[in-house]
Amino acid sequence: MRWTLKHKPSKDKIKHLAQALNVEDFVAQLLVQRGIETFEEAKHFFRPSLDHLHDPYLMKDMDKAIERIENAIENQERILVFGDYDVDGTTAVSLVSSYLKSFYPYVATYIPDRYDEGYGVSFKGIDFADDNEFTLIIALDCGIKSIDHVAYAKERNIDFIICDHHRPGDTLPEAVAVLDPKRTDCTYPYDELCGCGIGFKLIQALGHKRGETIEDLVPYLDLVATAIAADIVPITGENRVLAFFGLQVINNNPRPGIKALVHQIKKQTLDITDVVFIIAPRINAAGRIKHGNHAVKLLSEFDFEQAQQFASEIEQYNADRKDLDKQITKEAFEQIEKNREQERFTTVVFQEDWHKGVIGIVASRLIETYYRPTLVFTKSGDKYAASARSVKGFDVYNALEACSEHLEQFGGHMYAAGMTLKAENYAAFKEAFEAQVQKTIHPEQLVPEVEIDAEINFSDITPKLCRILKQFEPFGPMNMTPVFLTKNVIDTGYAKKLGQEEEHLKLFVKQPQSPETGGIPAIGFGLGNKIELTTNQKPFQIAYCIDENEWNGTVSTQLRLKSIQ
Repeated sequence: MRWTLKHKPSKDKIKHLAQALNVEDFVAQLLVQRGIETFEEAKHFFRPSLDHLHDPYLMKDMDKAIERIENAIENQERILVFGDYDVDGTTAVSLVSSYLKSFYPYVATYIPDRYDEGYGVSFKGIDFADDNEFTLIIALDCGIKSIDHVAYAKERNIDFIICDHHRPGDTLPEAVAVLDPKRTDCTYPYDELCGCGIGFKLIQALGHKRGETIEDLVPYLDLVATAIAADIVPITGENRVLAFFGLQVINNNPRPGIKALVHQIKKQTLDITDVVFIIAPRINAAGRIKHGNHAVKLLSEFDFEQAQQFASEIEQYNADRKDLDKQITKEAFEQIEKNREQERFTTVVFQEDWHKGVIGIVASRLIETYYRPTLVFTKSGDKYAASARSVKGFDVYNALEACSEHLEQFGGHMYAAGMTLKAENYAAFKEAFEAQVQKTIHPEQLVPEVEIDAEINFSDITPKLCRILKQFEPFGPMNMTPVFLTKNVIDTGYAKKLGQEEEHLKLFVKQPQSPETGGIPAIGFGLGNKIELTTNQKPFQIAYCIDENEWNGTVSTQLRLKSIQ
């Protein structure tokens, strides 16, 4: 584990902002590191407002999309809302379909089957639309590369509106409208929206035409916040506003489907991490284990009792997903050891009976032990299909592009991708991918990194600091939970291992100059093996986040350890 201290901004910038906001220098430093340098920018950051959302009509083709939907409604056409089977896709489909259905009856939804149809717009989905007399398909979180599919639909007199956030290819599909801020010819001010975020801009534009205000659309933001959290998009700009207000909806007045998923949780207030680890995996489990339709049904249901029924089914899919994920991860580790591939630059594993719905999770699990670009393959029809995951700073999409002669198809982004290839090309691809990564990866990128925002002493951890850090939320990419470094730390003699396999570490830490005798509670998940560093009364240093621990209705400050040296 390497520790990197983030670049410290200029003293002048820090001083200027600290004085303007009346905060400590290191708090101003945290803000400047996040690109916030003026009082006005800090005000936007600490006080998100729905007024900060951009005009949806600034997005290229938005006017064409709205005109086509209005024509469809006027002519009583049937509209099919089509989306991917993951959290971003299913929330987006629930959002757009439930909004349209609130004033127009001829709307249905379609989620492709992960195993039968695969990712994105499918010919089977278009045939379904054709057989059932749909003349407009709104595709969400997919479609930007579906050139052949859109042409196929056109031959059947079916129009497409594409709402996607993935990188476009050189040619765009011939849809009526292509909403994607990553289009080179789109000047929309913010290009990091997720698929559900683009869906929200679509209903925002429709709402504007119908005389609705942004406040009328707030009830839909629980879905948008869930997608933002699950899709790991930057929590900056517009995403920060949408996530902030979406979390308020989740906590105060969520739709029955989300309420049913979280009502057994003992926590009073859910934060973005709870959405990532509690809500998102359950929504995802439907598409992984059974079918994404189950997630859409849950998220679109307005009767709480019915939603509870759907939620208990999804709870079972999630339990099944956990069992599969455990088993496949174990088999993948055995394969790496059997093939003596512990020292490679990549992990590429394959077994034909591995469940396609969990190979992405397994790839992430493998990275926790072998920190390197990872691909997990399984059999899909007569082809091999894989999920790719990467390590910080390494673009796995570019590496796949360099090996594309061996692939049938691939898509994704810097840190996650999917692909298929012919069975006979697997061995050649595996070696080409290893060679490509070996050639292009920086040795440092193969060592996990803890990025530290600032060095502080325990005396700096005051109730005021904790209140200010709370206002940094919601956290996520480009606005991660601040990580602090404190040196010259000792444990007050309470160090112990926790967990079934004693994998976690519990400490009470202090600095020699700290007034409190008992020390501050600190928890280190997965750091049980570091206990020796803490038990001999020799000082050590810790990298940590400042957390609130809620136990039996009492809230106290604790340190969440990232690393110990």
